[in-house]
Amino acid sequence: MAYPQLTSEPGALATSAAIRAGRLSVAEAVDAAITRIEEKDGAINALAVPNFEAAHVQARALDAAGPRADQPLFGVPMTIKESFDVAGLPTTWGHARYKDQPAPRDALLVERLKAAGAVIIGKTNVPVDLTDWQSFNPVYGRTANPHHPERSPGGSSGGSAAAVASGMVACDYGTDIGGSVRVPAHFCGVWGHKTTWGLVPKHGHDHPAMSRKPGFIAAHDGALSIAGPLARDPADLAVLVEVGADVPLRRRVKPLGQCRLLALTDLPGAPLDASVRAPTEAAIEALMRAGIAIERESALLPDLAAQHRAYLKMMNVVMARGAPAPDGKRASASDWFDLLDAQAVAMARWSALLETYDFVLAPPAPVLAMPHREEAVFRGTLSINGIEEPGGNGLIWAGLATFPGLPATVLPIGTGSYLGADLPCGLQVIGRRWADLDCIAAAEAIAAILHG
Repeated sequence: MAYPQLTSEPGALATSAAIRAGRLSVAEAVDAAITRIEEKDGAINALAVPNFEAAHVQARALDAAGPRADQPLFGVPMTIKESFDVAGLPTTWGHARYKDQPAPRDALLVERLKAAGAVIIGKTNVPVDLTDWQSFNPVYGRTANPHHPERSPGGSSGGSAAAVASGMVACDYGTDIGGSVRVPAHFCGVWGHKTTWGLVPKHGHDHPAMSRKPGFIAAHDGALSIAGPLARDPADLAVLVEVGADVPLRRRVKPLGQCRLLALTDLPGAPLDASVRAPTEAAIEALMRAGIAIERESALLPDLAAQHRAYLKMMNVVMARGAPAPDGKRASASDWFDLLDAQAVAMARWSALLETYDFVLAPPAPVLAMPHREEAVFRGTLSINGIEEPGGNGLIWAGLATFPGLPATVLPIGTGSYLGADLPCGLQVIGRRWADLDCIAAAEAIAAILHG
């Protein structure tokens, strides 16, 4: 099962290995990435904020110092989502009033990436307030899907996925609360990983309305939201997770052939478009022919309709920071504790499920990359099998892993035809809490079966 790849550029680890072997310098790697951006980005508009001068300075310093054993990303030019602070660059979240306010310091994740040897050459585009499966705003304009310029690259890490898919950079780091890493990976045909909640710190990923207040200190990560990487191969994804992680992660050595999987393709109130269902079913059938044990239903699943309702409520409270909803109602402290109780129940039920099944397979979204539109996806509808469905219903696929805080890796599995265009399709592999590296390894094994 082939899937479209737009570039043959080496990945992050391959680039670092070439630099360590003396086949190119860090400065040359950075110059080559900037050249690719200059050649490709005019039609895509993935890069929101260039950081070329600082990248050249860092590259020269790395070349002078030479690689260290604790720098797995030594010399790798990469980008990061616009919503992360990079010292000296603006962080706008799509709001024009912040475009001339440079961040005073790097986000903690940026510090860790730089310490691992990565060179941040710019920041990638987002939707306003990170609240759409598209990536456009009045500051930096609209990002196009590199596979089809009239389609969305996804959001809110759409610029991240577009930069990686097009070959401008080998990797990027985004964030995800409603599929914002997984959906762009799915739409753009790249790998993406939603980390276990709390694994990778998001200090320095704060709305500028808060972070630019005098004396502001980022003291905690918000509920549900995570930081997660995008790349073109699983080995890069795993290293990026380990570089960003607060704690060391262990790998379980269990071949995919010895695993028991559960595949979900039918969820309450969330139909799948045929463009997603066809490649997903083909992938499941190919895995079963290869001897992988896959079941299609289980009494151990939590009440997914109830989970989705609680997830949407919690996400809306989080993203509004408790401000009144459009209907004027404000969540009370009791409402919040009820949501925490519902989340704890979901965590317990998913934990029990994942004692029986090693991984759960599911689509990242009910559709492939949709045509550009002016309104946010979640304020309108999605065309699913010719029927206009509420856009918010599609979030149930993202919420499967988000609400219980589970890791999920998206791998590209093939293509489908959606609204007259052939587009990439992904699959998410959901696992136990803290089993991030196992999810990536299982996704890699699945890819080996599907793509040879």
